[in-house]
Order: sequence, then C-alpha cells, then structure tokens
Amino acid sequence: MAPELLRRGILDHRRALAGWCAGIVGYVALIASIFPSIEGSPELNQLIESYPDVLKSLFGITGAGNLTSGAGFLDAELSSFMLPLLVLVLAIGSGARTFAGEEDAGRLELVLAYPVTRRSAVVMKGLAVLVEVVLACLAAVSAILLFDAIVGLDLSLGHVAGAFVWLVALGVFYGWLALAVGAAYPSRALALGIAAGTAAVDYLIGGLHDLAGWLDPFRFISPFWLVGQSPLQQGIDLLGVVVVLAASVVVLAVGATLVERRDLEVP
Repeated sequence: MAPELLRRGILDHRRALAGWCAGIVGYVALIASIFPSIEGSPELNQLIESYPDVLKSLFGITGAGNLTSGAGFLDAELSSFMLPLLVLVLAIGSGARTFAGEEDAGRLELVLAYPVTRRSAVVMKGLAVLVEVVLACLAAVSAILLFDAIVGLDLSLGHVAGAFVWLVALGVFYGWLALAVGAAYPSRALALGIAAGTAAVDYLIGGLHDLAGWLDPFRFISPFWLVGQSPLQQGIDLLGVVVVLAASVVVLAVGATLVERRDLEVP
C-alpha cells in the first residue's frame, strides 16, 4: 500500500502544483522575453560594474561574465534568486503541509489508515515532495529551452541540464527538511519556520562569504554555495550537488526515525 500513499500524496496537491508550474513558466517567459531588448548593450555591463560589491555578490553577479549574453542574463535574473525562491517556496510549503499540516488539521488518521509503518509514510510523503519539485523544475527548464529557441539565448544544453539538477537538489533538501521537522514535531508553523529560516541563512552565507570574512568558514554548510551559483554560465559543482542530495536523504531518514518516537495527535 505504500505506492498508493505516494500516489495520493501527489494527486492531493495536483491543482496547486499545476498553478505553481504555470506561474514558474510565466515568470521565465517574462524574463526571457526581455533579453532581445538588452542583447549586445555594453552599457548594461558598465552599469552593473558600478553596483556595490555586496549587491553583486548577494545576487551572484560578481565574476559572472557578460550580462548581455543569454546565460549571463538568466543567471542574474533567474538563477541568482527568483527561480530558486519559487521552487523553495513550493518545496517547503509542500513538505510542511504534507505531514505536520495534516496532523494540525486532524487528517493524519487518513494517512495512517493505510497498512504502512509511520516510517514508510514519511518516506512516501518525501517521495511525493520530490515528484512535485522535479515537475516544477521540469516546467522551468522546459520554458528556458523553449525561449532559447524563440529569442536566441544561445545556451549550453549541458548547462541547462545541470541547472535542472541544481534546482532539484536545492528544492529537495529544504522540502525534506520541512517534512522531517513536521514529522518530528506536530507543528506546521515550526516546520515552515525552520526550513525557511535555514534557507535564508544559507543563501546569505553563499552570497556574502567572500565579503564577510567571518562567514567564510561556514560556506561549506551552505547548499547554495555547494551546488554553484552560476549554473547556466559556469555549470554546476557536481560534487556539491551529490553532497546536498546525500544530506537530503539523511534529513529525511532522521525525520522518518524521529516520527516513530513520539505520540501523534490523531483524533
């Protein structure tokens, strides 16, 4: 019955997921459609050079190359902030509501009515979150490839594929973190707060460690730094992606273990 629990976990969120995918595609389309108007405009690069180092570092612009190229433009306008933000909001929200949210709402008995262990229920819910993240990332990458053909972004197919893996790794880590917190403690708000707060701190560490020396030793714990910050221009750090995915598995396993050790609030 575990596969049925996975199927229900996906189907229960299908409408929200469709809306998220449509929104992500629309945002990518909006940004990509702007590119022809700035292509070949050296004034933009000159303007960016005048920005404070803190701002450029925070948004992944420092050393990112030519912003009038398709890859440079999308890295600055999408990959540096908004695209990960959209995927993380989806992943964290889904992870928090998929166990802790059901417990808060008094619907957890429906989940546990299946003949599966608590641990298996958490794992199946985690896989459902993974599917949602993958589909959202596929929507984003499909839109990027479509507009690459339409407006001539001149992107590397390998780098686009890497950006997909990069985005999935980030989404899965924070989505499973929210799920694990919710499995360990019966509070959707706490699951949202811890996962979102951790993501915010990790983002700041990844973006500012070059400028704030005291942050530099902490960069190794930031998934944003580990996976790389300019996937469409410079590719991804494959080892870093593997580390983040491995950490995601550990986080989900911890949540699946802790859920066995507490009383669940099931009416």
